[in-house]
Amino acid sequence: MKNKKITNTMKILTVVASAIALACVTLVPALVAQNQSPNSKGTYMTITKTKHASGTFEVKVIPQKPDNKEAEAANFGRMSLDKKFSGDLEATSKGEMLGAMTDVKGSAGYVAMERVSGTLDGRKGAFVLQHSGTMTHGVPQMTVTVVPDSGTGELAGLSGSMTIKIEDGKHFYEFEYELRQ
Repeated sequence: MKNKKITNTMKILTVVASAIALACVTLVPALVAQNQSPNSKGTYMTITKTKHASGTFEVKVIPQKPDNKEAEAANFGRMSLDKKFSGDLEATSKGEMLGAMTDVKGSAGYVAMERVSGTLDGRKGAFVLQHSGTMTHGVPQMTVTVVPDSGTGELAGLSGSMTIKIEDGKHFYEFEYELRQ
């Protein structure tokens, strides 16, 4: 009797697995062809094409006191960020930065998080940017990425990355992004 129950359960699981496999083989490619993708809740959203935003920003970097002796001894610096974006992204942001200086002039590193609130391509909302940067003998390398699922309001589903350029003391941004609907 016990073996018969196990056999019946196995048959049911096989049918269910086959149905799921069939759905994956037929449904997912059809949705991809229609430019749709599943989100974390299992529902499907339309994916927009990659868009580009650019403009300028002003930033105030406000040094903060070290919160412990070990951080101070390690040459860590902590700063608050206050930004105002203009151009395709009309927004303000607040953030925190943690940096490390080295004994070699022109070499350092930093990480930062900032919450951006405003309007992007006519859509209102907020999102979080994550920064990671290094400088090796004066040569900078930086990535600035939208934190997954951090978009709110009309910017829910936002993903992308930002490039920051500084020329003649002015700050510029180039933002490549996608917005799932």
